[in-house]
Amino acid sequence: MSIQSLGVGSGLALDDLVTQLLSAEREPKEKRLNDKEEKIEAEISALGQIKSKLSDFKDTVDEMRRDSDINGREPSITHPSEDKDIFTAEASNSALRGSYEIAVSDLASSSRIETANAAFSSGTDKVLTDGLGDASMTFKINNTGDSFAVTVKQGMTLAQLREAINNNADNFGVNANIIDTGTASGAKLVISSSVTGLNNDLMIVNDGDRGELDALTTKKADETTNNLVPVKNAGNAKATIDGIPVESATNKFENTIQNVSFEATSTSPFDVDGTTRLTSTLEIGYDREGLEKKVRDFVDNYNKIISEIKSLTRYGESDLEEDGALAGDSLLRGISNGLAGIAGSSVANSSLGSLFAIGVELNSDGKLEIPATDFGLGSGEERLAAALEDNFDEIAKLFTDENGGIAVRMHELTKQYTSYSGLISLRERAARDDKDQIADDREAFELRMVNYEQILRDRYLNLDQTVARLNQTGSALLAALG
Repeated sequence: MSIQSLGVGSGLALDDLVTQLLSAEREPKEKRLNDKEEKIEAEISALGQIKSKLSDFKDTVDEMRRDSDINGREPSITHPSEDKDIFTAEASNSALRGSYEIAVSDLASSSRIETANAAFSSGTDKVLTDGLGDASMTFKINNTGDSFAVTVKQGMTLAQLREAINNNADNFGVNANIIDTGTASGAKLVISSSVTGLNNDLMIVNDGDRGELDALTTKKADETTNNLVPVKNAGNAKATIDGIPVESATNKFENTIQNVSFEATSTSPFDVDGTTRLTSTLEIGYDREGLEKKVRDFVDNYNKIISEIKSLTRYGESDLEEDGALAGDSLLRGISNGLAGIAGSSVANSSLGSLFAIGVELNSDGKLEIPATDFGLGSGEERLAAALEDNFDEIAKLFTDENGGIAVRMHELTKQYTSYSGLISLRERAARDDKDQIADDREAFELRMVNYEQILRDRYLNLDQTVARLNQTGSALLAALG
C-alpha cells in the first residue's frame, strides 16, 4: 500500500507532528546562531565605530604634535590711516616680542625700456627689411644670471617681435607691448622686467650688431657700447625701522627684524611738513587666542573619544536598558586607561610639568576639563590664563616635545590601535572570521535538519502504514461479522 502523504492512511495528523518536532529541534539552535551572529555583527560595527573615532583623534594629535606654529606670534599693525595698508607682516614662533615704527619711502622697482620717438610708425613696421637674413637679441640681467634669446626673423614686424618676446619659453619675466602714441612719435615698443632691485636692470643685447636692431636694444654685442637708455632703472624698496634706513631688492623685507618679515604694498604718506614720512606701528606679540583655541580643541576632541568608549562599554542600569555593544570590553578599557595615563603624566622638558599647570584636569568621568571652580590652587581657567601670559612657549613643549609631549605620546598610542596591524584591526579580522564560521555552522545545521526530517518522515511513514493496515483488517472483520 502506497501512502503519498503522512497521515493519509491512518487518519492521524502525522505531518503536523513532524513539523512540530522539526520546529522544536530548529528553534533553540537557530536562536543560538542568530544571537551569536547578532552579537558578532554588533561587535564588528562597534569596533569600526571606535576605530574611526580613534583615527580622527589620532589625526588631531598628529597635527598638534607637528604644529610648528602652535606657539605662534601675532603681528598687529596700526597704520597712519585706516583706509590704506602700507605693509603686511608675518612672524615666526622664534620672534621676540616688541614694537617697531616703520615708514616705507620707496617700493621696489624694475627697469623699463622704450624705443625712441618716430623709430616706428606702427606695429606693422618691419623690424628687419634688408636681405641679410635672421638676427638675434638677448635679454639678460647680469646680476641675477637670468637670460634668454629671441630670433628676429627676416621680414618680422614689430608686433610679431612683441609676441616672440612674450611667448619665449625661457622668458624670466620680461613683458613687451606696443603703445601707439597717435602723434609724430609713432608707435613705441615698451619692454619691462618683473625683476626688481638695485643693479637688476634689464639689458637687451644686439647679438650680431645688426644696425636695424640698434633701435630695439640697449647694448651692442660687446655689451659696453650703449644703444637705448632705460627710461626707468630697477631699484630697491626703502624703509626705515625706528629711524634706521633699510633696503630690500623686493618689496618683502625678510629678517630685517629677526624672525619677522614685512611686505610693503604702498609708500607711507607724508606728514604735514611734506618731507617726513608717517610711520606705522608693528607690534609682535603672542598669539594667545590661537593657542588657547588649540588647547580647548584638544580637550574637546579627547572627550569625544572617551564618550564614545563609555557608550560602547556601558552596562545597562536595568533589564530594560541594553548593554553597550562592547560592554566591559578590556580592549576599550585599555585605550581609555592609556589615554588617561598620558593626560595625567608629566613632561620633563616643559617647566610647566603637566596639563594641570595650564588648567586641564581629569574629572571623575575620565574626561578632561578646564574647571572654573577654585579649590585652593586657582581655577583651571585662571591657570590657563596665567600660563598663556607667563609661560607661552612652555605650553607648546607640553604637547610637541619629541621625547615626552602629550600629543606625541597620544599619537603613538592611538597608532598602536588603529594601524592595519593594530589591536583593533586584529579584533575586527577575528570577528569577521567568527562570522564566516557561523555561516559554515548554518550550512552544516541545515544539512542536519534535512537528515533529521527524513528520519522523522521515514519513522512516521511506517507508523502510518501500520495503522492503515490495522484499520483495513478491523474493517474487514466488522464486515464479516455482519
